[in-house]
Amino acid sequence: MSNKNTTTTASGIQIRRKPLGLRIWNNRGHYIMFLPVFIFVLILNYWPMLGIRYAFMEYKAGGSPSWTGLTHFERMFSTSAFWSAFGNTLVLSIVKLFLTTFASVIVSVFLNEMGNLFVKKTLQTIIYLPHFMSWAVVASIFTLILSPSSTGMINGMLRDLGILGPNDSSIYFLADSKMWRPIFYLINIWKDTGWGTIIFLATLSGISPELYEAADIDGATRLQKIRFVTLPALANTIITVLILNLAKVMNLFESVFVLYNSAVYDVSDVIGTYIYRQTFMVARPDYGYSTAVGLFRSIVGCILVLICNKASNKVRGRGIV
Repeated sequence: MSNKNTTTTASGIQIRRKPLGLRIWNNRGHYIMFLPVFIFVLILNYWPMLGIRYAFMEYKAGGSPSWTGLTHFERMFSTSAFWSAFGNTLVLSIVKLFLTTFASVIVSVFLNEMGNLFVKKTLQTIIYLPHFMSWAVVASIFTLILSPSSTGMINGMLRDLGILGPNDSSIYFLADSKMWRPIFYLINIWKDTGWGTIIFLATLSGISPELYEAADIDGATRLQKIRFVTLPALANTIITVLILNLAKVMNLFESVFVLYNSAVYDVSDVIGTYIYRQTFMVARPDYGYSTAVGLFRSIVGCILVLICNKASNKVRGRGIV
């Protein structure tokens, strides 16, 4: 009969295990190398979690913390600005996710159908390059392009085409609530599509050529082969990408922060930027309230991860965590 001091190999042979202390000593080199990483994770990932207690305290700059219970959560749930930011977070993240995934699928199918390898690789490189740009650089580029000043390329083109007259005021695209979201989606598609095509092209490269040969024998056209062979082969990958990215919808911050302004808060303010403004853009910030909002976002994000993990188990047969 085996006990905790023995282990059984695949062939059924029982081997006596060495004591834990001796195993650690024998592998001390590995533990010593792992120790700095372990300390780094503890300090940067787990030590800050002790600050969760401030979500239940009033803690303003220059003062000492005092227990308030659920006061911050009551204030948060009764604030229209918070619910606006929460709704914007879900809408912007989910719509962006579906649009970028759809664009990645279309571009990857288009590249897969190209016969000229040089042109295919060149286009793939050009499409992928924006992914390497930081959001600060991307925002600077599009702010210049959409600027209402005389240097704004779009406004200049509209004047040259006669759409805007000499006496008409320029259009401030990024300060218009009706235009901000479409522009935000287009910028995200431009930046993220290249990264998505890598995943889908990898899937397309694994499709058996025999399926396309059988389709040729049946007299299928190129569009029919895309519809009945290529897209069904991509379906599982598309679902997997959507599930994995759905768990991160609450993390939206940088792409909004560099593009939004006070004129479009009603359609652009998200949980991340709301926390930033409550912490750094008020005369005397209440760190307790900011912590409460951050804690709520983390709880919602955790719930989404669990839901996506369940969905991943259904689709892929294995979870994401």
